[in-house]
Formats: sequence, C-alpha cells, structure tokens
Amino acid sequence: MIHIVGASSGAPDLITLRGAKLLEECDVCIYAGSLVNPALLDMCKEGCEIHNSAKMTLEDVLAVMREAEAAGKTTVRLHTGDPCLYGAIREQMDALDKEGIEYDYTPGVSSFCGAASALKAEYTPAGVSQSVIITRMAGRTPVPEAENMRAMASHGCSMVIFLSMSLLDALQDELMAGAYTADTPAAIVYKATWPDEKVFPCTVGTLAQTARENNITKTALVCVGEFLAGTYDRSKLYDPGFTTEFRQASHTA
Repeated sequence: MIHIVGASSGAPDLITLRGAKLLEECDVCIYAGSLVNPALLDMCKEGCEIHNSAKMTLEDVLAVMREAEAAGKTTVRLHTGDPCLYGAIREQMDALDKEGIEYDYTPGVSSFCGAASALKAEYTPAGVSQSVIITRMAGRTPVPEAENMRAMASHGCSMVIFLSMSLLDALQDELMAGAYTADTPAAIVYKATWPDEKVFPCTVGTLAQTARENNITKTALVCVGEFLAGTYDRSKLYDPGFTTEFRQASHTA
C-alpha cells in the first residue's frame, strides 16, 4: 500500500494524527527533501528505508514504490504542505492506477494556511474579500495563458503566490497591471511555521526591495490584498441582530 501524506507546512507537530501514524508504521518513506522538515523523519521506525525525492525523478520514485510493493512493504510518500497544491501527485497517482497499485491520500496543512497563521490574518474578512486566489508566476514552468498573473490580479481579491521569489520585480508589475496599486498591503512569509519563520510586511510596490534587503530568495510565499490592512465589516454570523439556523436575532440589538 502506498500512502500519500501531506507533511504540513513545516512544524512537525502540524502533521495530522493520521499522517503521523502512517509515518510511524511505514517500511519505506520517500520524502520531498527540498521542503519537508527532516525532523518528521524522526517519527519513522528503526530500519525504515528513507529516500529523498529531491534527488529522484518520477521514474525513480515509482521504481522504489514497485520494489516495496513486491516485497509486501508499506510506503509513505511524504509531500510538503498539502500535496494537492504544487505537489505533482496527479502523475504519481495515474501511474499507480495504471499498474494496479493501491494508494490513499492523507491531506496536510498547506503553507498558505501557515502563512495566514504567521500573519495573524484572515484571508476572507467580511466586506473586504470573499475569495482567495492561489497561484504562481510563469517561469521555467509555464501557466495557462488565461491564468497569467495580470489576469489573476484583475480580481483584486486576496492572493497567495507560490514559487515566485526569483521573479518579484516582474510580479510587482503584473500585480499593478491588475487591480492592485503600489500601496496595496502585501507580505513575504518565509518558511511559515518552521522554527526560523520570518514575516516581512510591505506593499506591492516594495515586494522586490523587501526581499533583497532581507536576503529572501526562496522558500517563501507572497501574500497580497486589503485583508492585510486591518479594516473590515463585522461578520453577520455572530451579529446579535442576525437570525441563523441556530439562533434568533435579538430585538434589542
């Protein structure tokens, strides 16, 4: 059995209970060494066979899985954050389906959630934004033309931008060609939930400058939007004058 497990965003104790149990019981662990906190490997039992997929191709990963399956072993494929975002798991699952190898998928806490925690922010405060766009700049790996950064930025909602730290000058321009201005609040969150987490509040117009001044070149997210400004409307959910399925409005509210 292959267990695809989200390692969560960095802190070892943010892995789910299910994920931790699978990690403790597995015979083989293939982990995304470029981003997964190696402290999680301490959960593996003695004698567990460990492979760093940062040094492997898809074919290498599948070969290890096949060998483990043939030997009747249990494998954990440990991905950073939640692997549904930029985890390249579709191609692994399709290959396993084709070969009739059973697998399951345990979600994790994505780094975009970890970034909100670091910022002590809510992406969807009432009256500000009710949508979050999670995307990245086109680089060596392209994005669909309809999803280019300028088009995404045209919505003006909360945005979390992955995998774009080497492209911040271009990112600024694209964001400002959309619905944002140079003064729109932004933040760079480095290694969200890791022990060396750092948060750099800035604006859209100072993203690149902020990264350069703090020598942040990778392993960081860019958060953009008025949700960072601190102004919002009170939520109706907890308003005493608002009736819900569970509570009648107060006439004195």
